[in-house]
Amino acid sequence: MGVRLSNAARSAMADAAVDMIDGGDAAGTLKVYTGTQPTNPDTAESGTLLATFTLDATAFGSASTGVCTLASTPLTTSGVADGTAGWFRVETGGSGGVGAVFDGTVSATGDGGTIELNTTTISDGVTVELTSGTFTMPVGS
Repeated sequence: MGVRLSNAARSAMADAAVDMIDGGDAAGTLKVYTGTQPTNPDTAESGTLLATFTLDATAFGSASTGVCTLASTPLTTSGVADGTAGWFRVETGGSGGVGAVFDGTVSATGDGGTIELNTTTISDGVTVELTSGTFTMPVGS
């Protein structure tokens, strides 16, 4: 039989995970890449870096039933290369943090990715908008 988490435990764990993003000496970042998401956040990035969003000092709101929602959306930045967004990684900003915290799927607004962009077709020098994002602590197995 697998382990299952209560909503209170899931929320506390989700809050701890997103607090890691705020743990560096600078704002955390969300980086969007082409290609396939790596095995886990400890695996080196793959694909081409398309855009980097600088997150707020408190990147996510407090969890509710294990889900934290990205604060202060929409966020905008400029593309740094041409390509189709395939996945993203969230990292602690600056030094003193843990580096990569989590990664996930990207979709266009309304299509249900972990994060949603105004478009998944990104061009160098063109504005791209991060319209929403969440971090969800799984229930268990």
